[in-house]
Amino acid sequence: MIKIHSIETLGALDGPGIRTVVFFSGCPMRCLYCHNPDTWQGGELRDETELAEMCTRYKAYYGKEGGVTLSGGEPLMQSAGAVKLLKELKTRGINTAIDTGGGVYLPEALELADLTILDIKHPDPVKFREITGAGQDSLIKTLEYLRSHGKKFWVRHVCVPGITDTVQTVAEVKRMAAGAEKIELLPYHTMGVHKWEKLGLKYSLAGVPPLSEEKLRELNLSL
Repeated sequence: MIKIHSIETLGALDGPGIRTVVFFSGCPMRCLYCHNPDTWQGGELRDETELAEMCTRYKAYYGKEGGVTLSGGEPLMQSAGAVKLLKELKTRGINTAIDTGGGVYLPEALELADLTILDIKHPDPVKFREITGAGQDSLIKTLEYLRSHGKKFWVRHVCVPGITDTVQTVAEVKRMAAGAEKIELLPYHTMGVHKWEKLGLKYSLAGVPPLSEEKLRELNLSL
């Protein structure tokens, strides 16, 4: 059984093509700018086989590139459930992706998935811990596994003004992402702040403005 926060059908932002996105509950990180703090706790218990059957109903919409993405929260935190769901989807011929912050090293899941989307919060281990409250070890192991086993992976990096939006930081992310099929720079936004307020949590980046389109273009040119 897996604790699920929510499910998005016909998603277009969590991997290639049209996808069903299964948002797992729970995360070992506490990122300063998390836009889904509501996934940290709670959730509804769902059976992996039943979830796979539900995802299969949308198979006609996936086409050649689409499929199912395990997201969160941190989907690999529920290790047994994540692996079982990936296996169930594989037997049904459905393309799978894992959207992970690298907070949990789970090679069995990395091997099963057709794509891993890895969010590198910060290349510097000290600043990484300041942002996430966690260490970098599992992230490094995940990157090493993906490269050494020839697995397909993308890297994402959120550019936060004054924290992760320098050319030097992006250059280090690019170095860490060696072997990635794609590197995506995502602009920091404040659309999830209301969730922190609703949960009675203090948002420590209050007052930090969204990243401008001009700054994002500048950083993309540096890749």
